Amino acid sequence: METVFAVVALLFVLFVVLGVYATVKVVGAAKRSADRHLTQARRTVEDHTLRAKAFAQPGPAGEIAQLRLKLRTSMRATQEALEAAVAEDSSLKESLGLFQRLSAHGYELDGELRRLESEPDRATLAERLPDLRERTERVTSAADSLRWAARDRARHFASDDLDTLSEQIDMEAGALRHWTTTEPGPTPPPWPEASADAPSAGQTRPETSGTAGAREPEKEPERPAITPPAPRPTYPWQKKPRPESTT
Repeated sequence: METVFAVVALLFVLFVVLGVYATVKVVGAAKRSADRHLTQARRTVEDHTLRAKAFAQPGPAGEIAQLRLKLRTSMRATQEALEAAVAEDSSLKESLGLFQRLSAHGYELDGELRRLESEPDRATLAERLPDLRERTERVTSAADSLRWAARDRARHFASDDLDTLSEQIDMEAGALRHWTTTEPGPTPPPWPEASADAPSAGQTRPETSGTAGAREPEKEPERPAITPPAPRPTYPWQKKPRPESTT
């Protein structure tokens, strides 16, 4: 009886542990999904705000907003392209590592640009703009180079696969159109086996035309079309015919 209670208690504890584990996984997945949606929403709001500042604020403040928008757009597009490509081509892991190192410089530059948005000294801001513009151009150029290289690599592989597939399809189409080829005829039946009475192949020899003619049967004499009647036999009891008178 104690064994049954122990088994039931063990099963109860196991079910509780599994329930807690499943609850933690579900809550974690929901939290990650919520964080992802919040990050996406925050990013969308920031992008719209930067676009509005770039068009509404003239001067250095508007140019800083344009630099931030350009930097964020380029880095985000490169990250999405590399993460999507590395799932299909493992050789791009090194490129993804290089982008992560580049992202550190990008985050640092974006934070500096964000702080300069609220800078009241316009003169100092105008002095620092050339350096900020150059750094932004270098980071975005490197990110664009990685992104386009990954896309060109994927397009090259897709083109090679398409060429190979086109050749195979052309060969198959040519084989399907080759309907005039004559199919092999039926196999002739085997020759019958020679009987025991038949002479062997070594004992037979071709006969000459003279021998063949000599062995031909003689022709019978031709019979007349109407056979003449045979003379009737005469018997002693028959009367002799009376001779006809000449008078």
